[in-house]
Amino acid sequence: MRIPSDDKIRALHEKYAPTREAFALVYTHCEIVCLIAEGLTDRTGLDVALVRAGALLHDLGVYRLYDTAGELDHSQYVRHGVLGHELLAKEGFAEALCRFCSCHTGVGISRDDVRRQGLPLPVADYCAESGEERLVMYADKSHTKTNPPSFLTADSYALNIGRFGADKAAAFASMREEFGEPDLAALVDTYGHALR
Repeated sequence: MRIPSDDKIRALHEKYAPTREAFALVYTHCEIVCLIAEGLTDRTGLDVALVRAGALLHDLGVYRLYDTAGELDHSQYVRHGVLGHELLAKEGFAEALCRFCSCHTGVGISRDDVRRQGLPLPVADYCAESGEERLVMYADKSHTKTNPPSFLTADSYALNIGRFGADKAAAFASMREEFGEPDLAALVDTYGHALR
């Protein structure tokens, strides 16, 4: 599998971003997730180049949720992973890279979740399988694209994910144990986003 360069990934973001503001928000988030994930790879033995590409690509589908006025459709946000998967497949990317888009939301969305919650997704499992996918999913939980963007401690995310059920809380706890606590202090200083 060919892993795209950072320049090619940035060009994809620029191609699909409907506005400069959308690009700045989404691409900066992907860069931050990449830095968090890379900071956790030392003890994992995972493919660092694949983790890097997956982190930089994982939210590409968010751009498809912006309307012509530049407003994000929050009601359809759960679809951004599937939309990103479709974009990357259309661009000719390998399935292993496409999956970083469709398999990073929350701590995974099962076909049972789709049915039970009536999610606007094709009925399927959207769960991280490889170590690289799990690491990007986990790193993604440490930063939000809210207005304003912010960093989240693992404790903060653990409190939030519990509302989706004990199984989701256990899945996050497992990733936390596997990958450890991200060191967010330098990133907070660099990007100036609050730590919650």
